[in-house]
Amino acid sequence: MARKQDRPIAPRVSAPDLPDALEDAVPRRYADLQRSRLAGLAGDVDLEHASLEECVIAAPSVETLALRGATLIDVEISDIRAVSVVARDATIRRLRVTGGRIGTLDLADAGVAELELRDVRVDYLSFAGARLEDVRIVDSTIRAIDLPQARLTRVAFEGCRADEVDPRGMRAADLDLRGLDALSYLDVLALRGTTLTDDQVRMLAPAFAAAAGIDVKG
Repeated sequence: MARKQDRPIAPRVSAPDLPDALEDAVPRRYADLQRSRLAGLAGDVDLEHASLEECVIAAPSVETLALRGATLIDVEISDIRAVSVVARDATIRRLRVTGGRIGTLDLADAGVAELELRDVRVDYLSFAGARLEDVRIVDSTIRAIDLPQARLTRVAFEGCRADEVDPRGMRAADLDLRGLDALSYLDVLALRGTTLTDDQVRMLAPAFAAAAGIDVKG
């Protein structure tokens, strides 16, 4: 008899495949950039509907980094400072974001495979309606995480904190929340398909009881 696989299954995340040499490039809407380095970005940067493959975005300090509808394959973003990063409807495969501070990181309705966020501070992170596979978020602080109608497969948090998580309507398989210290979940019944620690379940017990219509009295 085949052995039943341990759950949750860990994300299968690999580093972006980047070349040893990169050419400096200028960002623009609908750009087709390969093996490029974007450095010194400031102000409002428009890369909507662009294609970036085997690229590095180095230490951007921007108001808005617009990536709506863009395709990012084997991309690394380091030490970002941004008021907002808008990548709605983007297609992402092997993206790594390390270090920095982002006001709003909007990945609503994006298709994401192999994403790593590491050591990042985000005020508002939206995955609403997104399709996420193989995502790891590590050593990050996030005030609010938006997940309504998202589909998540093999997603894990490690050493992370959040004030509020909105999981309403999400569908999850192998979503590991053990490494996420969250103060509140807006709908605990939407946590089906997730993995929590004993302590997390005890902390959420009053919310589970209320959602099930149980009146708990001492």
